[in-house]
Amino acid sequence: MNTSIKNILQNNDFSKDDIIELLYANQSETKFLYQKAKEVKSGQIGDKVYLRGLIEFSNLCAKDCFYCGIGKSNKNVQRYSLSDREIIQAAQFAFDEHYGSIVLQSGEVKSREFENRVDRLLKQIRKITGNNFGITLSCGEQNESTYSRWFESGANRYLLRIETSNKELYNKIHPHDFLHIFEKRIESLRVIKKTGYQVGTGIMVGLPGQTISHIADDILFMKAIDIDMCGIGPYIEHKETPLFEQRNTLMPLNARFELTLKVLAIIRIMMKDINIAASTALQSIDKLGREKAIQIAANVFMPNITPQSYRKNYNLYDNKPCIAESPVECQSCTVARINLANGKVAFGEAGDAKHYLHRMNRRNEILI
Repeated sequence: MNTSIKNILQNNDFSKDDIIELLYANQSETKFLYQKAKEVKSGQIGDKVYLRGLIEFSNLCAKDCFYCGIGKSNKNVQRYSLSDREIIQAAQFAFDEHYGSIVLQSGEVKSREFENRVDRLLKQIRKITGNNFGITLSCGEQNESTYSRWFESGANRYLLRIETSNKELYNKIHPHDFLHIFEKRIESLRVIKKTGYQVGTGIMVGLPGQTISHIADDILFMKAIDIDMCGIGPYIEHKETPLFEQRNTLMPLNARFELTLKVLAIIRIMMKDINIAASTALQSIDKLGREKAIQIAANVFMPNITPQSYRKNYNLYDNKPCIAESPVECQSCTVARINLANGKVAFGEAGDAKHYLHRMNRRNEILI
């Protein structure tokens, strides 16, 4: 092993130069990076894998991100929005099957009607599941008052992916208008955290124009804002998006996959007690992609419990897996996958991030 890599891995925190060197590590060196991440995960998190039942309740979106298959300008996607009844039934399924938590995910919509609807759903779900059931929202940028309202009504986690912490790159993969403002995206994360949520974010690895230096900065950004959870996945192009034209400039899919695993390993070492999701996009490239992520660093698995007939219309990228299975089929597959990765399914546990719990304890100690 490269002496420099060996020296870097003796530490539990890395500089930007350290991260860059680890991201460039060759195959034999990477094994040591993965081993270190596994040791940190074992010591800090253990072998438990928390389930988050994913409900993709609407693909209506006001935004037009250049990488996303459900962007507003895509006229070839069939738009849908689950009924309240369908959403409540999906949440009830997760609760009855002892998932411990759900994720309510949608396209980005910002309106009083949408705010009221999500608020109503949160209150209904909380009523049937009780206070020990985790509810994550992934509904994009909202007003501070909206975040607060949803928090008070029962949501306790919020995922807002930044996709990149580099303003120049952000502007290359988004339209230049008032709906896509880099500073607003970053500020939203700070507001979400201030509101009291367990805060999560994430990036895509392998974007057109993205460099190793960008990714190193992304990792340092996530550590600096003190996130509680993250979702990191490889960039996979969608044929109905503007960025599809740049597909010939991209690194091969397998390279994007391996680089994503390196990012996950580095994050686990640097942010030891956060929750890390095994992204579905990994499985699009490697049939055992999510299992490999769990073996190395991840401790959250998100089985899709959206009614099967809608799933094909929530394609953020091409070749998305798990669109033909029923929620019951996804459940049995999930358990098998986690077992294959030597994980232990944490049935009935909300799976709050240990980092969040530690952060709240520190804050309470200061207040006392």
